[in-house]
Amino acid sequence: MTDPITVPGLAAPAEILVDRWGIPHLTAASLDDLFFLQGFNAARDRLWQIDLWRKRGLGLLAADFGPGYLAQDIACRHFLYRGDMVAEWAAYAEDAEAICTRFAAGINAYVALTEREPDRLPEEFRIFGTKPARWRAEDVVRIRSHGLTRNALSELARAHVLAGADAATDRLRKSIEPPVAVGPVPGFDPVAVPPDALQLFRLAMAPVTFPPERLAATLDEAGRWREVTDLGEVLRAPEAEGSSDGSNNWAVHGSRTSTGRPVLATDPHRAHAVPSLRYLVHLTAPGFDAIGAGEPCVPGIMMGHNGTAAFSLTIFGADQEDVYLYETRPDDPDSYRYGAGWERMRAVEERFAVKGAAEQARTLRFTRHGPVVHADTNRRSAVAVRSVWFEPGSAAYLASLSGMRAQDIDGFRAAMRRWGTPSVNQVYADISGTIAWLPAGHVPRRPNWHGLAPVPGDGSHEWDGMMDPALMPVRIDPPEGFVATANELNLPADWPHDQRPVGFEWLEASRAVRIREVLGGQDRHSLADAQDLQADTLSVPARRMLRLLAPLESGDAALALLRGWDARLEADSAAAALFELWWTKHLKPALFALVVPDPAIRKLLAPGDVAGILAALEEPDGRFGADPAAVRDALLLETLAAAWADAARRLGPDPAAWRWGDLHHGYFGHPASTVAPDRKAELDVGPLAKGGGASTVMHAAYRPDSFQVTNGASVRIVMDVGDWDRSTCINTPGQSGDPRSPHYRDLAPLWARGEQVPLLYSRTAVEDAAETRIALVPQP
Repeated sequence: MTDPITVPGLAAPAEILVDRWGIPHLTAASLDDLFFLQGFNAARDRLWQIDLWRKRGLGLLAADFGPGYLAQDIACRHFLYRGDMVAEWAAYAEDAEAICTRFAAGINAYVALTEREPDRLPEEFRIFGTKPARWRAEDVVRIRSHGLTRNALSELARAHVLAGADAATDRLRKSIEPPVAVGPVPGFDPVAVPPDALQLFRLAMAPVTFPPERLAATLDEAGRWREVTDLGEVLRAPEAEGSSDGSNNWAVHGSRTSTGRPVLATDPHRAHAVPSLRYLVHLTAPGFDAIGAGEPCVPGIMMGHNGTAAFSLTIFGADQEDVYLYETRPDDPDSYRYGAGWERMRAVEERFAVKGAAEQARTLRFTRHGPVVHADTNRRSAVAVRSVWFEPGSAAYLASLSGMRAQDIDGFRAAMRRWGTPSVNQVYADISGTIAWLPAGHVPRRPNWHGLAPVPGDGSHEWDGMMDPALMPVRIDPPEGFVATANELNLPADWPHDQRPVGFEWLEASRAVRIREVLGGQDRHSLADAQDLQADTLSVPARRMLRLLAPLESGDAALALLRGWDARLEADSAAAALFELWWTKHLKPALFALVVPDPAIRKLLAPGDVAGILAALEEPDGRFGADPAAVRDALLLETLAAAWADAARRLGPDPAAWRWGDLHHGYFGHPASTVAPDRKAELDVGPLAKGGGASTVMHAAYRPDSFQVTNGASVRIVMDVGDWDRSTCINTPGQSGDPRSPHYRDLAPLWARGEQVPLLYSRTAVEDAAETRIALVPQP
């Protein structure tokens, strides 16, 4: 045990006990002290990460890192919450403001400790020559841009595809479920509203990167650091100029498990990073004892259990964004047509500190719908984004402050009526044996449109409030004995989409199909079964493609290899390597080239929609030519032969030595390693051979250029509801964000193999696994 740490602001002694897997178990004498302790501990383990999160979200990067970050700061300021703070705090929980106040105070207490004891300061601050800043309670809620809403980017892309092609082409980019008719957007001008018109919106959501040339940018070059790739990388604009997140969760009723108790499993998917987006923590105070995962910058937990009820979330495809197009006034570009007249944009001046340069002032403009992200004065047009982000109660995940304290399904349902963003599938199980599924989140009511394309901002397309949460579906103890979600369209079959539209863009159903297939085929689901299913690599798209290949006649070795394959994307599989090379590098590009002649439109389709692509291949139409099936079959064989040659170039001439994991790998690059290359081995984690793919339950989406895994489950949890110490988890690459910690990378090899570690809850079990004990005492 280390010497006690005296902490001003703490009312009574408290303790942080870190187990051998790096999971901290926090104990305090009151809820007030507990959330102070959670903030202190978040800073202890993740100070660089949460400091950067705050500075990015509030638009404060340029003060630390220079002019290359000014454009991103400006973008982030556009998307801050600027509404009524009284309504904001009341939305999450009665004590939400008090909790966030204490959480921020705990962070600040640790920042003060690093000032007294500089050796505690993470290395990244020394690398960049920066210091951590103090927090305010409202910092936790005003930042929205780390959350996930949808579908503004898709709306604009659809408008351009429909302007240059048709709805069938757009389905290769993104399927619409259930199908609704879409056509060219009336009055849409692709020149006035170019494909990059939402670049400022993308920049507001982008992570922070540190290319040396960006850090060295001058004030004259500041405006050029604004382009964002589909992978979220901020790039410098060319000299000529002035996606997929998903998750799984399920709960199995005790009548279908090996123990007679419910089993709840969750593995939310997000972009991979080091430190990890998620953080596992155990919070204990009189009257409250919960363990699970959240984000280190937010108090509470968003998935886990409280000793009575377990809960988890995946993204639910409610449409929470819209793109608005405006006609601006000829003699006043800051006024836009609204109703029978003109309405003036609201101008807000923001000031930005910039390292090495004078303070900069910029004017941000807002319509009644949201921030103006693009304008073309010559064509008298402007574009704004409307999002639930700007509504009270839309700070990401913060309604968990109510949900994590629910003790039964009625209490949990009541808490979920507070949920704003992101829209989620909540899966629930408790010690009474109840299991349930219910979606939660703000769902705008659109009386006269579907939300699939940009609309005029002239008052003809207005939200009519939010859907009453009581109207949303719920399933409690269903007859099949389980509930499961994987971001698919999972509204009831008889849902009245015309009367109560929720959304029309969902992730394709491959993972959901596989999860239901496995759960439905098991008589008794065990914890080990849940862990295995989270690591399942069977590819439903591959299985469907193998059916298309089955009747083809060819002596080709590639066809022979795939015909003997079980459609599992295992890391040591040669067939998996061939299939993914074929699908990603050869089949998709060739299909798009065949059916979409215009290269500008093809560019808008990337990376393509799995469901739309499979539908096009399984039921070829006139776009393939006079004999669609024959042309399709020839396309399959030609591209498969090309993929075989590609595999030989990449992996060697002997197919027996090919391994999917030799291409497909997890790699966690620390943001600072680009500026400290001599520390790269210390800061980065990987490469790690990885199975799975974008459509497997073990989600492992990858960069098409390098096959590096970019998205997937960083956290996995499997809970034995009622015998909590048997629960398991993983968080990659490790719990700590400090490269000096033994828990910075220790879980990554286990994660890559699909393995998990104990998620201990009882005091006895926690004490037995204790590795480090940190005592905190109040200042006398």
